[in-house]
Amino acid sequence: MSVTVHAPTPQQDRPAGRQQGGGSPKGLFDPGQLLRSLPDAVRKLDPRVMAKSPVMFVVLTGSVLTTVLAALDPGDWFGWAITAWLWLTTLFANLAEAVAEGRGKAQADTLRAARTGAVARRVIGRNEERVPGTDLRVGDLVVCEAGDLVPGDGDVVEGVASVDESAITGESAPVIRESGGDRSAVTGGTRVLSDRIVVRITAEPGETFIDRMIGLVEGAARQKTPNETALDILLASLTVVFLLAVVTLQPFAVYAGREQSMTVLAALLVCLIPTTIGALLSAIGIAGMDRLVQRNVLAMSGRAVEAAGDVSTLLLDKTGTITMGSRQAAEFLPVKGVTGTELAEAAQLSSLADETPEGRSVVSLAERDHGLRARHRDEQTGAEWVPFTAQTRMSGVDTGGRLVRKGAAGSVTAWVTGRGGSVPPDAEVLTELIAKAGGTPLLVAVEDSRGARVLGVIHLKDVVKPGMRERFAELRRMGIRTVMITGDNPLTAKAVAEEAGVDDYLAEATPEDKMALIKREQAGGRLVAMTGDGTNDAPALAQADVGVAMNTGTSAAKEAGNMVDLDSDPTKLIEIVAIGKQLLITRGALTTFSIANDVAKYFAIIPAMFAAVYPGLDKLNIMDLSSPRTAILSAVIFNALIIVALVPLALKGVRYRPAGADRMLRRNLAVYGLGGLVAPFIGIKLIDLVLSLIPGLR
Repeated sequence: MSVTVHAPTPQQDRPAGRQQGGGSPKGLFDPGQLLRSLPDAVRKLDPRVMAKSPVMFVVLTGSVLTTVLAALDPGDWFGWAITAWLWLTTLFANLAEAVAEGRGKAQADTLRAARTGAVARRVIGRNEERVPGTDLRVGDLVVCEAGDLVPGDGDVVEGVASVDESAITGESAPVIRESGGDRSAVTGGTRVLSDRIVVRITAEPGETFIDRMIGLVEGAARQKTPNETALDILLASLTVVFLLAVVTLQPFAVYAGREQSMTVLAALLVCLIPTTIGALLSAIGIAGMDRLVQRNVLAMSGRAVEAAGDVSTLLLDKTGTITMGSRQAAEFLPVKGVTGTELAEAAQLSSLADETPEGRSVVSLAERDHGLRARHRDEQTGAEWVPFTAQTRMSGVDTGGRLVRKGAAGSVTAWVTGRGGSVPPDAEVLTELIAKAGGTPLLVAVEDSRGARVLGVIHLKDVVKPGMRERFAELRRMGIRTVMITGDNPLTAKAVAEEAGVDDYLAEATPEDKMALIKREQAGGRLVAMTGDGTNDAPALAQADVGVAMNTGTSAAKEAGNMVDLDSDPTKLIEIVAIGKQLLITRGALTTFSIANDVAKYFAIIPAMFAAVYPGLDKLNIMDLSSPRTAILSAVIFNALIIVALVPLALKGVRYRPAGADRMLRRNLAVYGLGGLVAPFIGIKLIDLVLSLIPGLR
């Protein structure tokens, strides 16, 4: 059978729901963290560390130079003031990065507590031997029973057990891990709560999932992303340009009889180069990954976070992602001559003996939509209950000479006809319509003094999760195309796709079909994101630009993806995309602010330096600063303080609102471009007013 991709019929979008992602404000910036991170910031003054950022290395060099010059002239308070604020600028830049890294240390400490030196029961032939967990190697088989810690990462190859993964996911509810299928992976440091399992080790000591998490949340394993590298090159180029400009400025100053001191030239250079974004660039990247960690998503690289921000096609599984993953009762459809309440009452009564999710959903629907009171089996005295079984595919109750049954259409039809009744034509029509729509029809029948007869049909369907249409509409405003992937037939897939509001769907999908779809999208220049949890998803996860593996999935899936969702919530992919976009927007916004800042500082320093020689330049002194010294010092102080002021924004991120690229660009220019121009004029003027009151600085 050929597999095709279809687009559902467009439907009117509902209003968008609440913006996902962006993080909770609480705990995003703790002023006390500044003090705790101060020792790390001082250690980062090492020139070998500073050299990684060309902009801040120039600031460090300027700080050292002015220190030497101030030491040669101890009585020059202006020189000492410039020196002090240049060192503070360097320290504040390091502090921003240290604070960002420090936010991951608490989680790293928690993870280290989970990384124990557990003793493993390694299987040797038919025997077991106890060995330290650090002696285990890939391929070893270990036995874990109730109360045991899992000694290393692996896959369950025998048995089924309840496992406490709270040390990893933070969720107290235990999870089931069993051999075979897509829920076989276990993580070292988790605890088995019941039963017995045999685990095949899949990671060497020191390379386990927890070890990788510790390195990533501490920032130790974070590599610069391509965008960061490109921005670094741009900032380095601007630094070289301004360095040349400052160097060539001195000959002109000498010629004009206004030779400038090296202290002033160093201050000028630091104020003109893009120190603000240079200081915050690393912190922005670390904070972006930290926002994912806060949502229990582990990104294997910063590149994956950035790619999430550029995703244009999103592949989502139907079951469990777009839909609830289990069939739910959606509607009672009575036949002619039967009221809806009569059908709902019989359906409720016959479902009390059905403990399946479908049976419970029938009871809930009857109570919710028809106002029936809640009933319990112990209320029905003398009742004979017929529990649901896979063999009979029916449930029901015999009470007071009345027999009630609910179940699969074939089973209930056979029960009714076996008792001399018949199925009315409208019940057959309803059953066929539900089946064609991709749902599951259940018949409800009774036998009483009027004989055996069918009361109506229950429409079971895999219910679309609440708010999904709004979230897909939100993604559409982001410029992201959504594709639902399902193994259902095209008719069912189309019905669910139309209800959910996705842009496209892939029906009767196989692993090869997923790969082919991803490659087609990428060939068109689009970045693709997808989720998966099974070994058969591994090739597609590896091929996708953003592959989010579920923590409940197999080791193969987690190795193939570049992100792991510790909560195993496939819908979180939508939040991951929003966080990626927020990271890119934050970096762009602060870059815009920084460059605009430099333009404003130019108007503060240059006129102050040469207005005495070239009176015409005084027209550029639009801030009417008190003196050349206070103007230069005010600009240096503002340059340092603005870094501290922007640390919370770098860590929290600029709020992302779904919009087109042109609209976001206009917003960035209006808010951060204009703000970057205006803020220095106000800030430098206020600082100048304060400095002008200090004797000896005028």
